[in-house]
Amino acid sequence: MTKRFWFSRLGVVVTLLAVLTSGATAADTPKVADEAKDFELSALGGEKVKLSKLTGAGPVVLVVLRGYPGYQCPLCTKQVAELVDKVDDFKKAGAQVVLVYPGPAEKLKEHADEFVKGKNVPANFTFLLDPDYAFTNAYNLRWDAKNETAYPSTFVIDSKRKIVFATVSKTHGGRAKVEDVLKAIPTK
Repeated sequence: MTKRFWFSRLGVVVTLLAVLTSGATAADTPKVADEAKDFELSALGGEKVKLSKLTGAGPVVLVVLRGYPGYQCPLCTKQVAELVDKVDDFKKAGAQVVLVYPGPAEKLKEHADEFVKGKNVPANFTFLLDPDYAFTNAYNLRWDAKNETAYPSTFVIDSKRKIVFATVSKTHGGRAKVEDVLKAIPTK
């Protein structure tokens, strides 16, 4: 057998191992045209928030942050600041922005309070806690590796809970651009 044969077989094995060890695959995570699974999480203030109730009022921009993987993620901080900078554009589009902060239940609220400290969270933004990754696992967004929590993700969901925009990053970067998110929000 030739070297070429063995190298091609090695490539197949390496690719297969990469897929098997990477956690959720793109096919497993929510994508455009899927129905967004309903969920209920607690906001930072303790009130319960249900996706189906939010989408009943209009489109929802759902942003999954990394939570607290041992530090406050600077890319999440930057992403949230960029979203907040466009608060008027989200209001004009009639969209609610929902930020999900996942992590182990112990000290999750404390870490979330630290994340929002000094930030002006606008009225049309909702900051939700995902203790012990219940939502993250249901959406197949769990980045189950050392010092990781969830794949940073952004979804635009219409009033019928249909996903019309989806970006799931398998790295810390690769996040959805705010301009692209705004363009994806369905108009009335």
